[in-house]
Order: sequence, then C-alpha cells, then structure tokens
Amino acid sequence: MNTLLKQKKVDNKTSVKPDIKENNQTKSEAAMDKNVFEVNNLNLWYGNDQALYEINMNVPQNKVTAIIGPSGCGKSTYLKTLNRMVEMVPIVKTSGSIQYNGEDIFSDKHSVEGLRTKVGMVFQKPNPFPKSIYDNIAYGPRIHGVKKKAVLDQIVEKSLRDAAIWDEVKDRLDENAFGLSGGQQQRVCIARALAIEPDVILMDEPTSALDPISTLKVEELVQELKKKYSIIIVTHNMQQAARISDKTAFFLNGELIEFADTDHLFSNPTDKRTEDYISGRFG
Repeated sequence: MNTLLKQKKVDNKTSVKPDIKENNQTKSEAAMDKNVFEVNNLNLWYGNDQALYEINMNVPQNKVTAIIGPSGCGKSTYLKTLNRMVEMVPIVKTSGSIQYNGEDIFSDKHSVEGLRTKVGMVFQKPNPFPKSIYDNIAYGPRIHGVKKKAVLDQIVEKSLRDAAIWDEVKDRLDENAFGLSGGQQQRVCIARALAIEPDVILMDEPTSALDPISTLKVEELVQELKKKYSIIIVTHNMQQAARISDKTAFFLNGELIEFADTDHLFSNPTDKRTEDYISGRFG
C-alpha cells in the first residue's frame, strides 16, 4: 500500500480519520470546501435488478475524485447517473437525490441537455467523430449556435491547448481525427468535451486502452485540468488513483464502502473490505 502512495505526484495533504462513506472534517474545513455534487440515498435499478444501494457521497469542487472497485460493482453506472446518461437505458429507475450545485438533477425543472453541457463525459475508448480534428472540437459549439468562424477558431485552439495537444495537431486540423494515435485521439475527445465549457468532467477509465506513455500524458493533463474543472474518474488502476486523485471512493456490489482522502484510504482504510481490495486479496 505504501508503494501506491510513493507514486502519487501531487502534494500530500494532512489526512483525518475517515468514517465509513465520508471522512470527518472540522467545521473550518467544511466551510472552505464546496461540493459540486451532493448525492443522497441514491438507489438505481435496471428493471428488477438493483445496481446501486443507498449511495451518499459529496463530490468536492476542483478536485480529482477517483472511483475504484472490482468489475461490475457499479462504478460506471454511478458515473453515468451524474449526468443522467444512464437513463439512455429505458428500464432504468432511480430513487434518492443528486444535487448539482444545489439543484436536483432529477427535477422536472432541470434540463437534461443543460446538465450534459455542464457535466461532460470522456469514455473508456477514444471515440472521435469521423470528421476532421477541427470539426470534432467545433461540433459542440456549433450545436449550441456558434457560427462565426473566428469564434470557432478561438474555441478550437483554446480547447486543444487546454487538452495539451495543440502543438501536436495545429498543422493537421483538417485531417481526419482517426489518423491520430490512440492517446492523441483520447486527448482530442477531452478537448471536444472542454469546447462546450463544462464545469465537471466525468472520465470512465480514460486510459485503459492506452499505452503507458499516453497514459502518463492523460494523467498529467488531469492534474492540470483540475485547476479549472471538477473531475471524477473511474479507474481499475489503483496506482493511478493514488497518483492523481485527491479523494477516492471504493465501491463493492453496488455499495459505497468507503470514501476518504486518497492518502488516508490507501494507507489506513477503515473498512476491512477496502483493505482487502487494495492489498489484492480480491478483485
């Protein structure tokens, strides 16, 4: 477990003893923190099969929150619930509430399209459109009514710069994005998500299909992006969670077992199931 912490590249923070599902904070710490999501008693079913059980989890703003756990434990389902993409499956039912910046995302007053604009998503495998690099990035702004080429040019450049890939593609903007390497395609997909100016970026195992060098570039990018965005990342790679996240949630069989500062969860978990998982006894 200590080797995981040695690989972490961000500055260590003083940890406090976590309680199950949420670490205890002093009042002064709580006053300084702002949550982008507040999830209360969330349950989710696919038809008659329950996939999530009574999830309570506050996701902090401008931090990297990692979600770990074995396959089939509800990680990706939970992630897709945060911008209601999970509802693309017709048989999904939910109960409980998810507050996004103080508003219930399940409320009839809350626009699903507006939510997905503010809560963008990057998927496990790079999925650029079969278009030019430029048109991939400009796609979202055009859908939202941006027509002037000068404005689109600015958005495309800024988004690619923010995704740390501008210098690699600035002379290839008219080429098909499929001509890029897998790692470059993934960063173009991240730039495409950034182009519509989200507040939150959801990442569902974004490096699982990438080589080690491309993985490192995406991890470095995540550390830079958290200065502007709140990032929630699902990962099977516990070393990755230890390296890049500020907080880590451990899911098992659809339940949130433990949620704490990353340093603390890996060095001193409060639940034996967490300890067993991160020490490799199962999963």
